[in-house]
Amino acid sequence: MINIRHAVEADFAAITAIYADAVLTGTASYELEPPGLDEMVRRWRALREQGYPYRVAERDHAIIGYAYAGPYRPRPAYRFTVENAVYVADDARRSGVGRALLEQIITDCEQAGFRQMIAVIGDGSTHAASVGLHETLGFRRIGTIEGSGYKHQRWLDTVLMQRQLGAGNTTAPDEISR
Repeated sequence: MINIRHAVEADFAAITAIYADAVLTGTASYELEPPGLDEMVRRWRALREQGYPYRVAERDHAIIGYAYAGPYRPRPAYRFTVENAVYVADDARRSGVGRALLEQIITDCEQAGFRQMIAVIGDGSTHAASVGLHETLGFRRIGTIEGSGYKHQRWLDTVLMQRQLGAGNTTAPDEISR
C-alpha cells in the first residue's frame, strides 16, 4: 500500500537519491549534476516557507517518490499559477505512484487557491510516461519548445502542459489566498 504524506526533513536522503538518479540517467531534469542533500533541503524549505505543497510516497516505510508544486514564474501576476514536479524511484515506476502523488498535489494546490498548473516536461516526446500521466489527470498539451536542452549527447524538446485548478480563469481569484 502506498501512503502519500507531507515531506519531512528526514525524507531527504531518499529524495536526494531519487533525484540524483533522475539527473544522472534520465532526461526529465535538465540539471547535469545532482544537487547534494543540503541543497535539496534548502529548496524544500524555500517552497514550504512560501506555502507550496511537497509530498512523498511511502511504501513499507521507504520513500519511493515525491512531488511538489512551486512558482511557475517569479513575477506577481503569475501568483495563481504553479509548476509541478513528480519523481518516482526507478523500481516503483509504472505502479501508480506518480499518479497518486500528482493527484494529491493537484488537490493541495486547488485548496490553496491556485488556478492553473503547468507541467514543464523535459524530453517530452509523445511517448513519454510523464506526458501520459499528465494527460490522464486532465492536462492538455500547450506547446513544445524544440531543442531546448542538451543532455546525454542529444538535443531534447520540452513539452508544456496545462491544467486548470478549481474555477481556473472563469472567475476572478480570491486575492487573500495569494
